[in-house]
Amino acid sequence: MAYKRILLKLSGEALMGDRQYGIDPKRLSAYAEEIKKIVENGIEVAIVIGGGNIFRGVSGASNGIDRVQGDYMGMLATIINGLALQSAIEAIGIKTRLLTAIKMEQVAEPFIKRRAVRHLEKGRVVIFGGGTGNPYFTTDTAAVLRAIEIGADVILKGTRVDGIYNSDPEINKDAIKFDSITYEDVLRKGLKIMDTTAFTLSQENNLPIIVFDMNKEGNLEKVISGETIGTKVDK
Repeated sequence: MAYKRILLKLSGEALMGDRQYGIDPKRLSAYAEEIKKIVENGIEVAIVIGGGNIFRGVSGASNGIDRVQGDYMGMLATIINGLALQSAIEAIGIKTRLLTAIKMEQVAEPFIKRRAVRHLEKGRVVIFGGGTGNPYFTTDTAAVLRAIEIGADVILKGTRVDGIYNSDPEINKDAIKFDSITYEDVLRKGLKIMDTTAFTLSQENNLPIIVFDMNKEGNLEKVISGETIGTKVDK
């Protein structure tokens, strides 16, 4: 396998499936099965999941909700998604731990770096909830931060698009896909992969990012094995 320890970043919207909001049980189960395959291959898996399918702080602010309050609501949404994913993964026999940046001992462990690494070493899937625990920071930033802290080899950003294009492929049929691209070229071309804080943090720590289609069965396993799936961003 090309990687030993990975951080998988999933958007909250990915859990909606064909729904307008909330969680699609079929999509949740499909993701759990994909994760199980790589865990059984000995890969150490950490996951950060967004909360946009339930609540997004920025859109809440535009509707009159205080930005800080809205961001905390979004953090709680990521924990709800984390609990759902944890349940789906454990239902098929894989041990997990949910660690949160906001303390709520009744449902999850508080995030402690050494504890997270130990869980990974024991073969447990570690799900990080609550973002960074601070408003004004996205789950993309949380994903990069946690990946650096646990010493992940790569960030795998699972989306519904099969990589990075020079324009939106869902709008422009002539959009050109990149198999690989450097950090500098991403910035120069103004490509939106992650928010600026997250991307800069990844660049400064030489942490590669692979953007791929998580909804296609088998893709996650192919990425782990080193196949050219999606788009790789590195120096």
